[in-house]
Amino acid sequence: MANFDVNMIRNVAVIAHGGAGKTSLTEAMLFTSGAIDRLGSVDSGTTVTDFEPEEISRKITITSSLAFLNWNNHRINLVDTPGFINFIEDTRGCLRAVDGAVIIVSAISGVKAETEKVWKYACEFEIPRIIFVNKMDKDNANFSQALSELEKSFDTEAIPLQMPIGSGSTFTGIVDIINMKAFGFDNNKAVEMPIPQDIAPEAMNYRKRLIEKIAESDDAMLERYLEGVELTHDEILKGIKEGSLSRKFLPVTCGSALKNIGVTELIDAIILCLPSPSEMARISPVRGNNPKDNKTIERKTDAKEPFSAYVFKTIADPYAGKLSLFRVYSGTLRADSSVLNTTNDSKERIGQIFYLLGKKHLPAQLVGPGEIGVVAKLKDTNTGDTLCEEHHPIVFEKLSFAEPIISYAIAPKAKGDEEKVSTGLHRILEEDPTLRFHRDEETKEMLLSGMGQVHLEVTLERLKRKFGVEVLMKTPKIPYRETIRSSAKAQGKYKKQSGGRGQYGDCSIELEPLPRGGGYEFIDKIVGGVIPQQYRPAVEKGIIETMKEGIIAGYPVIDLKVKLFDGSYHSVDSSEMAFKIAGSMALKKAFTDAKPVLLEPIMKVEIITPDESLGPVIGDLNSKRGKVQGVEPQAGGNQKIMALVPMSEMLTYANQLQSITSGRGLYSMEFSHYEEIPGHLAQKIISERETKKEE
Repeated sequence: MANFDVNMIRNVAVIAHGGAGKTSLTEAMLFTSGAIDRLGSVDSGTTVTDFEPEEISRKITITSSLAFLNWNNHRINLVDTPGFINFIEDTRGCLRAVDGAVIIVSAISGVKAETEKVWKYACEFEIPRIIFVNKMDKDNANFSQALSELEKSFDTEAIPLQMPIGSGSTFTGIVDIINMKAFGFDNNKAVEMPIPQDIAPEAMNYRKRLIEKIAESDDAMLERYLEGVELTHDEILKGIKEGSLSRKFLPVTCGSALKNIGVTELIDAIILCLPSPSEMARISPVRGNNPKDNKTIERKTDAKEPFSAYVFKTIADPYAGKLSLFRVYSGTLRADSSVLNTTNDSKERIGQIFYLLGKKHLPAQLVGPGEIGVVAKLKDTNTGDTLCEEHHPIVFEKLSFAEPIISYAIAPKAKGDEEKVSTGLHRILEEDPTLRFHRDEETKEMLLSGMGQVHLEVTLERLKRKFGVEVLMKTPKIPYRETIRSSAKAQGKYKKQSGGRGQYGDCSIELEPLPRGGGYEFIDKIVGGVIPQQYRPAVEKGIIETMKEGIIAGYPVIDLKVKLFDGSYHSVDSSEMAFKIAGSMALKKAFTDAKPVLLEPIMKVEIITPDESLGPVIGDLNSKRGKVQGVEPQAGGNQKIMALVPMSEMLTYANQLQSITSGRGLYSMEFSHYEEIPGHLAQKIISERETKKEE
């Protein structure tokens, strides 16, 4: 397959909220360009970029996928990205590897919370973007309303390059504002037509606004324009390009992805408005560090430069093995070569190289600067790693992903499948950096953490499909603790006689509460050898083991001081085992007399919420026994709430916060301290424990 000059490449992510039409638009662009010969649909599960069974059944994009098209001697690499909140970190990871973005805004619903989120991601990587106002063929579609809403939401002037002819059932075509031509559509083909008289004045106003915006960018041009001299066609095109690349304004296109209207014009706008890799390198130079001395290195987007690439995504393919998707920043990568992974200092053998068109692999002998390629079966390479020429090492900054926000305990349906669950999940973790999986040593549960309940459900569906193991998902156990509120003394006497040598151990202890976080303290106050030295560690061992098991509800005991002050022994029958049992008996007796209480973990929570949701979010926290510590205003009309909330109230908080804030809220939490549980709740936990013991 022919390689393209770096100036003729466009690497573009299609981004928006879920259901805006990203996959349909990607499909329409592929069909219009001739990259595919039939137009698939999301509803029928026949699109190029949504091919995973979980995506087809849910009719949403779950994982980003690659495709490409050729248009007017240009190569456009497309990344169809998720818009659903649970999977949106994948979109962020892909934006790290592209040079521009098409943001879809619905002509019906306008800008949504997820649209604002992906806009912020695009701002994070400083990539130019254009807007496609989609669904102009739907009832209640409103182009001008969508324009004003995106200007308000993104705080950037929106300049239409096209406007629709009609809307809803009367949407029949578009007006090209640059060339002042109108196009109707017949069998997916554009047919030039006169601009309808009823919208001609509006079209002229849009053109005037576009020309003025371009003229304002250059003093000499502005002077000529004010003197009545028309801008040339080349000056207009150059002005649009410069305005888009400098992000002084936001070029807007429109159409219908489902009806394939306005798609040709969108592809032309991508080539005009979004940068090639070399143009992007001038805006934002490609820089990394030399791993030997940590000095900054700059790489030109040139085939003669040493090879360097960034792995932005990993796919666990059941047939091809692990696939590493990479963006070449400099130099050229050839099939059957060797490279250095500078992130973990290991050498990798490159076998075949591919381009991806959805799930279809198209072999390539080499990939050059600015290209996006795929290589299979790299041993030590993961998402975020840098690959480069061994004698010219460079390491690019690794993108860190958001921490998981929800956890569930999982258990295999079939006994003995624990190993299969672990192996399968570790393979899935390679392709999804937002998942976490570990075994809790205290509760003995396998815990799977992710970005939301749907995220975890999809992960377990994949586990079943790819690795043949079914898993049950349940709310994880809370790591409660037990402690005391007062002092108490007790004797533990273990005496057993059953013919021959018996067992005898006797000890007296005193318990005292320690301050919260005080841990455990053991003091040996024995005098006069009432318990010989060799048996005293056994007493402590029995106490420690019982503390781990718990006494009133089966949870570990904390914040306790134990004094061993008296006891007795038998010269023949005493043993370490007898004193260990005596220590355990003494602790259990004293503990129940020392006003035992249950403690619960309290989490330090930070929540970002839009201004309008502040009251409902705080009200919800209060209902969860939360204590708001403070509220701080944030940029973009948001508020940050700091609160202390019991862990038991936060297990499914991700779903609740999304509901309260319409998906616009974010939160993070970490362990803060332990606090006493209210009596009625403690009694419920203890009762549940008793029931389980009886069962």
